[in-house]
Amino acid sequence: MAELRYNPLLRDWTMVASNRQNRPNMPKTDCPFCPGSGKVPDHYDVYQYDNDFPALSPTPPTPDDVATGLYKVAPAYGKCEVVLYSSDHNTTLPQLPVSHIRKLVDLWQERFVELSRDPKHKYIFIFENRGPEVGVTMPHPHGQIYAYPYVPQKIRVELESSKIHHEETGHCLVCDINAEEVAFEKRVLCETKHFISYIPFFTDYPYGAFIAAKSHKPSIAEFTDEEKDDLATILKQVTGGMDQLFHREFPYMMAVHQHPVNGEDASQYYHFHIEFYPPLRAADRIKYLASSETGAWAPCNPLAVENTAVELRAAISKVREEMDRNA
Repeated sequence: MAELRYNPLLRDWTMVASNRQNRPNMPKTDCPFCPGSGKVPDHYDVYQYDNDFPALSPTPPTPDDVATGLYKVAPAYGKCEVVLYSSDHNTTLPQLPVSHIRKLVDLWQERFVELSRDPKHKYIFIFENRGPEVGVTMPHPHGQIYAYPYVPQKIRVELESSKIHHEETGHCLVCDINAEEVAFEKRVLCETKHFISYIPFFTDYPYGAFIAAKSHKPSIAEFTDEEKDDLATILKQVTGGMDQLFHREFPYMMAVHQHPVNGEDASQYYHFHIEFYPPLRAADRIKYLASSETGAWAPCNPLAVENTAVELRAAISKVREEMDRNA
């Protein structure tokens, strides 16, 4: 079964994808993403791979006959892609050279533009799940891209907030958030010419870093070559700093937030940024989402970000020093 079911309480869709129960939990010795598997090229740097167990499909099956006047169903139209970061099974994003990460950024841009061409696609979501703590079943370094036939609720709320802020102030909300963090300074982690990273005032994760474009760009499609170089650099710095923080591979969920496609033009008020949701609150302690966070969407951060930013900034500084030595 693969279909969309509408939740009238939240005015949002739920993807039903029972086929994903069959996803393999791959041992490190049997990986379809490694050269020689027959599923990927024998030589590649980065590679886009259609998901074998997609929640969304360009040819979705007819939904089950369970709809009523209140409960709507729809075909699970869309696209689910896997983005392989490297042919090396044992490397991770922060271990890659900046020049290699730039190839990943180029592939993200290419796929965003290509998937946007389908008028049924409404939101292109680039993301990565890293580590068993967030449910990763395939250890080979990779991220994913979902092309949704609707705008998911969290993005919709961000869009509505950004639009209201723009109507009231004439400003972009993320541009103003950037300015607030720069003025306060203490939550800023690092910056390049075109990007800035900080743990924002309001995040609900102790080390929940943001990376935001300094100039107002609604999506990766508008980035110049220099901006893509910079994005690769700051991605390595931030993710490398996370690993440096507790001297272990740092689990996270990374979400790239961009404007929707094939709908209302949000380019004036929506701004490219990346959000990290790392579950660690200490080297061996997880921040779990309990009843309040899950049932009421009332987030609670167990640590003050003014303190955690100091720790992560110091870890990132060590990574930057090493990058400078190796340059």
